[in-house]
Amino acid sequence: MMAGEHEKNLVEILEENHPIDINKYTNFVHSPQCGAIATFHGNTRDTFDGKTVIELRYEAYVPMAIRCLKSICSSARSMWDLNAIAVAHRLGPVSVGETSVFVAISSVHRADALDACKFVIDEIKASVPIWKKEVYSNGEVWKENIEFLERRPEIGKTRVCCKPKVKVQDDEAVKSSCCRSKTKVEDDGSM
Repeated sequence: MMAGEHEKNLVEILEENHPIDINKYTNFVHSPQCGAIATFHGNTRDTFDGKTVIELRYEAYVPMAIRCLKSICSSARSMWDLNAIAVAHRLGPVSVGETSVFVAISSVHRADALDACKFVIDEIKASVPIWKKEVYSNGEVWKENIEFLERRPEIGKTRVCCKPKVKVQDDEAVKSSCCRSKTKVEDDGSM
């Protein structure tokens, strides 16, 4: 852990109609002692599951979200040698092509920055009280993050949208999908 960790975190939840200034957060983590800056941009895509996406809308319990984000930063620092961490998440509508969430992490070596960046975004999606609604050309739906559902199997049984996954349960391959119940995978791979 590098010196002054508490001074080297920038965590912000941005109110509606305030786009993420990528340069602000990248400049915050930049340091001449660091050879790596890893970033993640979470952008609104134009389609999902064959539906045309108009925008995403985010809501949050901001005080708790900020506490969770700071805790995630502390956890990342306990596992990797990091210089600075910047995290920003937007609230309100986010149009197609715009950034909803941004993570920037600097470290002396790239492996620490890259591993920590993946950890931070995965933890954000799994545990921070920020909720996403996808608005389509023909309707809208609140979305659950797969990272959240994977950590809470009792909730994950009712998920509404994901890709099938194969998991091993009691030494048997089981194919699961949120759109249908789990079924045992036969030896020949058929359902």
